[in-house]
Amino acid sequence: MPSSVMRKVEGDERTSPQDDRRNGRCLAKARERSENGAVKMLKVALTGNVASGKSSVVRCWRELGAVVVESDDLARRAVAPGSTTLETIVERWGPGILLESGELDRAAMRDVVFLNAEERRALEAIIHPEVERLRTAAFDDAARSGAELVVADIPLLFEVGLEGEFDLVVLVDAPEDVRRERLVRDRGLPVGTAQRMVDSQWPTERKRQGVDILIENTGSLAELEGRAKEVWSELRLRAKASSGRHS
Repeated sequence: MPSSVMRKVEGDERTSPQDDRRNGRCLAKARERSENGAVKMLKVALTGNVASGKSSVVRCWRELGAVVVESDDLARRAVAPGSTTLETIVERWGPGILLESGELDRAAMRDVVFLNAEERRALEAIIHPEVERLRTAAFDDAARSGAELVVADIPLLFEVGLEGEFDLVVLVDAPEDVRRERLVRDRGLPVGTAQRMVDSQWPTERKRQGVDILIENTGSLAELEGRAKEVWSELRLRAKASSGRHS
């Protein structure tokens, strides 16, 4: 069976920057070594474009005991009623983006930023610092609990430039036409809306250059879960080897 570690694609000028980031992960990992030579908890980023099947991988890994920190959950907590982050959002876009309960109307906010890159960047600049703070706190909690590895589910990992913060990056991928069809069939979206969602993210061909492990989702759910279990076993072995722990 071929290695699941991705190799460079020859002739792609974007490979070198990705190699630099991968080398940066190695250096960051080395800096985390303790005095006895052991490596701290392995940090794994899981990413994938919309309708790639990433959520199914998350569910599978959770059932296998994974500690998963989800960006969507952190984003909801970041804009909780009464938070400074939500106050800043209201100051910029007005109270019309709030529900009667005082919570952020995520659908209304999505409509504001979906087709406007400038507005989307403004929202990200407000939310991301708090999301990062919450993620760091979650990692610290996992480390204190003795976890060998922690998984961060980050859909926009590459778009926001966080890939260098992790020891390993795992990408769940499926062809664009398959993902678009899933959005139309499973979520009831118009074809045009589905295509715009696909186009709003980096193409997976670009993301593949910066990942360590690839999970291809081109078959059945059972096949995806089988591959997810294989990768989870590999991650656990890597975590044990890095930490110096033995089963």
